[in-house]
Amino acid sequence: MLLAKPAGGQTLDVCASCHVNATCDDKLDGSGKVCNCKYGFVGNGRAFCQDKDECQSGVSTICGPHTTCHNTYGSYYCRCLSGYSPSNNMDVFIPNDGTHCRDIDECRRISGLCGDGGLCKNLEGSFYCSCQLGYQVHNGPERFNPNTNKAFCKDVDCGSPPSTPHAHILWKKSSRVGAKVHYQCHSGYHNVGKGDVSMCTAAGSWERPPVLCQETLCGFPPVIQSTEQVWNNKSTPGSTALYFCKDGFRYQGGHNVSTCSGNGQWKRPTLSSSVCSSFPSSLKELKPPVTHLFVVDEKCVHWRAEKYEDDTEVYKVMCVGSRDYQRSFHDKRTRFLRSKSDQLEVCLKLLPVTNYSISITAVSARFTASITTNTSLTAPPAPDVYFREFETPLPTLKLRRSLNTLDPISVYQVFVLPVEGVMTFDCLSPASRHSSNEPPAEYIAAMMEVIRVGMELNFTVGDGLLYGGYFNARLENGRNYYIVLRAVSQWNEVGETSGEEESESDFKVSFFKSVFSLRLKEALASCGLK
Repeated sequence: MLLAKPAGGQTLDVCASCHVNATCDDKLDGSGKVCNCKYGFVGNGRAFCQDKDECQSGVSTICGPHTTCHNTYGSYYCRCLSGYSPSNNMDVFIPNDGTHCRDIDECRRISGLCGDGGLCKNLEGSFYCSCQLGYQVHNGPERFNPNTNKAFCKDVDCGSPPSTPHAHILWKKSSRVGAKVHYQCHSGYHNVGKGDVSMCTAAGSWERPPVLCQETLCGFPPVIQSTEQVWNNKSTPGSTALYFCKDGFRYQGGHNVSTCSGNGQWKRPTLSSSVCSSFPSSLKELKPPVTHLFVVDEKCVHWRAEKYEDDTEVYKVMCVGSRDYQRSFHDKRTRFLRSKSDQLEVCLKLLPVTNYSISITAVSARFTASITTNTSLTAPPAPDVYFREFETPLPTLKLRRSLNTLDPISVYQVFVLPVEGVMTFDCLSPASRHSSNEPPAEYIAAMMEVIRVGMELNFTVGDGLLYGGYFNARLENGRNYYIVLRAVSQWNEVGETSGEEESESDFKVSFFKSVFSLRLKEALASCGLK
């Protein structure tokens, strides 16, 4: 601004008229003074100098890329965007010294940023996490940022490996990625699949088991010249076929039993045409060392020994049991007996509902005779039961039991009998399910598979829940009830109920000894119980 000369020849002081946010500077041509607004202000220098908003010119222009611009009175400053840091390591800056924003490598700067099992990948101005092999993302996408969501990496857990028919699992209880399980076919089966190993995959599931267990069958036993064959038409491993000399031939030694082995082949007996030789009809027939083999009362095996009176023979008694309803079951026992007697008997503790093959081998004569028998269904054992009526709001039964061989085909039934005068209870009653309408005179409140019951169980009568498809109806206040527990075993539609007295039907009945009511004995009188 030019200097002015007022009337009278006096010079005006220009600097005294400059704005507070202006400076008084010499003119470039030296002709006087001029008022200029300071840096960060714009105006005429005298009347006004107002703040200049440098950020209006564009943040990229004034602060550079990846920045934010912040105006102040008479100035401004810059900040780096999230994910970037200034090259001078200052929080704020004015880029007149070459300061600029550069990418932050969060993956290198912050250890463990993605957590256990996480992999960190740096991006321009950001980063993302993913999960390494053996882990999978929970609560988020495959690529996640732990600062913006709650995703994290967790061990892949395949859980328990899948089962496959007729095989058991060899497993070290590890279900992480890469863990393996081996499948082994049950006795009597062999693998015809493409392998026997399943692996836990990164997807959190087990591979489909490649094993395929097929029943091992030996087919027909071999035909031996001059012999007749006794065979029960079974060709599973352990099955046997007995050979006897035909009429007109006599036994002179050799092993007369062929056994189906685990590889699906019959083991050929040593009995052959050389020891089954023909003999004149005038000679007395030579009898086998073991004859008249039979089972008594499903307990004892009896046979007759054909030998010289004073000779002592050693007999090997072997029994093998299997069950159609429990393929994993296998009962194999061996006993030895030394005797001079010609009438022998060995008592075995045969288990119920089991198919047994019993063989008697005269050791010195190397002769074997065998017999098969099927044991019948017996009454299952009743558990010990304790009754608590006043300790809990509803009557509670506490069951305590021991393992039993009939557990896979046994159930516990809880009967509820409303008390109405003098009552009798049919111990063989099938009862009925309780409905929400009119309840029957007696009903089953619960049915539980014994194999799924632990060694101890607390059962509350009248809790309003379903047990085995039976409704455990709530009890009416002020009414008396008889509570009865019955153990029932059933296979192939033949049922047995635990009891002390047999009926003409397929059921035998008894109950636990604990008394739930002073009048319970009246209800059980018809069962012959005390």
